[in-house]
Amino acid sequence: MNLVLLAFRLMCLAWLWPVTLHNGSHQPNKRRHKDVYLGENSKNQHGGRIDFKMKKSDSTKSLLIKSEQLLRIEDHDFAMRPGFGGAAIPVGIDVQVESIDSISEVNMDFTMTLYLRHYWQDDRLAFPSSSKKSRTFDARLVKKIWVPDVFFVHSKRSFIHDTTMENIMLRVYPDGNILYSVRITVTALCAMDFSSFPLDTQKCSLELESYAYNENDLMLYWKNGNDSLRTDEIVLSQFFIEEFHPSYGLAFYSSTGWYNRLYINFILRRHIFFFMLQTYFPTMLMVMLSWVSFWIDRRAVPARVSLGITTVLTMSTIITGVSASMPQVSYVKAVDIYLWASFLFVFLSVIEYAAVNYFTTVEEMKKLKGGKIPADFNATQTMAFDGCYHDNDIDLTPFPELPSTPNTERSRTATSRNSAAEPPPTEGTRLRRKKSIKHNLSFIMSNSYMIDSYSRVVFPMTYLMFNIIYWSLYS
Repeated sequence: MNLVLLAFRLMCLAWLWPVTLHNGSHQPNKRRHKDVYLGENSKNQHGGRIDFKMKKSDSTKSLLIKSEQLLRIEDHDFAMRPGFGGAAIPVGIDVQVESIDSISEVNMDFTMTLYLRHYWQDDRLAFPSSSKKSRTFDARLVKKIWVPDVFFVHSKRSFIHDTTMENIMLRVYPDGNILYSVRITVTALCAMDFSSFPLDTQKCSLELESYAYNENDLMLYWKNGNDSLRTDEIVLSQFFIEEFHPSYGLAFYSSTGWYNRLYINFILRRHIFFFMLQTYFPTMLMVMLSWVSFWIDRRAVPARVSLGITTVLTMSTIITGVSASMPQVSYVKAVDIYLWASFLFVFLSVIEYAAVNYFTTVEEMKKLKGGKIPADFNATQTMAFDGCYHDNDIDLTPFPELPSTPNTERSRTATSRNSAAEPPPTEGTRLRRKKSIKHNLSFIMSNSYMIDSYSRVVFPMTYLMFNIIYWSLYS
């Protein structure tokens, strides 16, 4: 029985041996094909061609690779512009301004977010299509073809938005026409003139130009003329946007030649109400507050001095705050004229009281020396409502008459003869006596209370005239 089982096993082994040998000879070939398949996949990751019959797990990647072959990207050198060696390639520009984010007077710049769209034709990207429909791609394909090298002149900072992906769109039409759109935020220089600040109007512009290609290689132009520049509804905190308009020009560089340049011009008019509340109204109030001292008793030295010093220091604080928020320009601004003129009015009110106090002291010293004011005189009893002394309020004792002498009698006789010899003035004539400056000054010194009286009218009227002239010139 054992012999029968052994013979049966040998027969089965002899029958399965050729099949096993045949399968073993084909297994290395399968492994080799698998290695080739993986090798080609790794080669494709480095830019090589692939067999479209192979299965791919990433459908998005598969679609992009198919599009690259459809556009024959590997068949052309896209480091060169379209039509290299021929006429300049026209590139149309279309801009939609999304927002003006900020305007800085200190840095003299503005920040703008916009959609920048380029239009040109590249026959190398033309593809057959029965439906005549375009194909849209993102930033991954943009890096493999030629695009215009437009940059912003006088820009300080700029970046392409990349949330959640880079905000770049490429649309290719079957005839080779291309639309390339990108969303950019740029901070650019604006040469502002602050001579009329804050009643000013600023003119700023954003300039676009090709960096490498001059007018012989690339021609920039507005795609739809004046309609190429569109804006959303833009609201700014400190400015009204009066106008947005495009323009065109040429820029010359001595080493590289002439370049086409496009301008996005806009005019900004400043809101005045903010500065009226923060600067002008407080300044007016400080000037009017300094006039209160003209109605305060001239003997109240602490009250008038403290009021004058307070207004002067407050004006200094206002001037310092305005200057800190402005660029250090070398010319005078409109707000500087108003602030310093107001400061001068406040300062003169302090000087006015110094003059009143001085003249009052000199007047009283003269009266004390002349004996017109008795030693037991109480000054507070004769103080008038306007804070001034009056001679009729003081009981003055008459001076005694001098005794007559022969010399005095002789002088009186000569005086009477001279007066009798002079003819009387005819009818219709007036006798005038010219008053010298010294006489007028002595009159003011002897009546120092009149300085306050005149200041109550002169200061407000002068400040009112200044405001009329100022606002008529700058508004």
